[in-house]
Formats: sequence, C-alpha cells, structure tokens
Amino acid sequence: MAVLDTSALLNWPIERCRGQLVSMLQQQELSRVDEQRWMLIETLEMDWRTASEGERQSILDVAARTGDLPRLSDVDIDLLALALANQTNLVTDDYRMKNVAREAGIDVQGVMTTGGKKQWKWVLRCIGCRQTEDVPADAYRSKHDDVKACDRCGAPMKLKRA
Repeated sequence: MAVLDTSALLNWPIERCRGQLVSMLQQQELSRVDEQRWMLIETLEMDWRTASEGERQSILDVAARTGDLPRLSDVDIDLLALALANQTNLVTDDYRMKNVAREAGIDVQGVMTTGGKKQWKWVLRCIGCRQTEDVPADAYRSKHDDVKACDRCGAPMKLKRA
C-alpha cells in the first residue's frame, strides 16, 4: 500500500490505484480537475483518510525545517502526514513534496518522473538587487515566501532554491 498524490490518481491505470491510501481532501480537487476520472475513482475500493492534527503538525515542522512550507497545499500536507503516520511510501511527482518526504524519512516513488533525488537547500534572495543571505530559522515557519525586506535596497527577499 502507498499514499497516492493526485497526479497518480489522474495518470495511473485505474486498476493500479485500487486499494491505495488517499486523502479525503483530494476528493474535491479530483472532481474539479477531471470529473469523469473522479467518477471512476469513486467506484474503487480506496482507503480514504484524513490525517490527525498531530500527524499534520509533524509534517508542518519538517516542511518548515526544509523551507518548503510556503508552497505546500493542505492536500500536500495531508498526504505527507498520512505517509509518515502509516509508514508507507508516497507516490508523487511534486518536487517540494519529495523534498519534505525525504527529510521526514518517507520513501518516495515518482508517478511519471524519476527526477528530484537531491535534497533542496534554500537562501533568501532580494527580488531587487539579487543579494542573497542565509535564511533565519524562524523564517521557515512562515506560510509566505517573502520573508523580509532587503537591508541593501528595501525590496522583498524571498525564499529561493540555492
């Protein structure tokens, strides 16, 4: 059993999805993106769950530590939390989810890609003068990627991959 990201639900053969672990939060996303595919998936025996607040908090802490938190959706966080709590692998092509999963010790499998095997590191980069600096530890806790104003020119500094 594995936790399937929405990309797997949309792209894998329908029989391969049967019996896998998925988030209740994906239901609305699936019906909005591909209503016909959603109707097929709805007929499968899937293990639909929602992560507990404690499980989600564990992933929020890891995502804050890696710097990926600003770009993860609620569905992403729920899927990562389910994979961690159930000690199973995560199937996704999302590089940020892969980054957080690796940091949390979750095995990751790609849906249609094999890339994203390196752990990402982050710096703050000014959108004006392009100055970079190390990221203060508390900056990762923000759900926004513009962390502070540049000391040199006053423009916003954003989290960027080093």
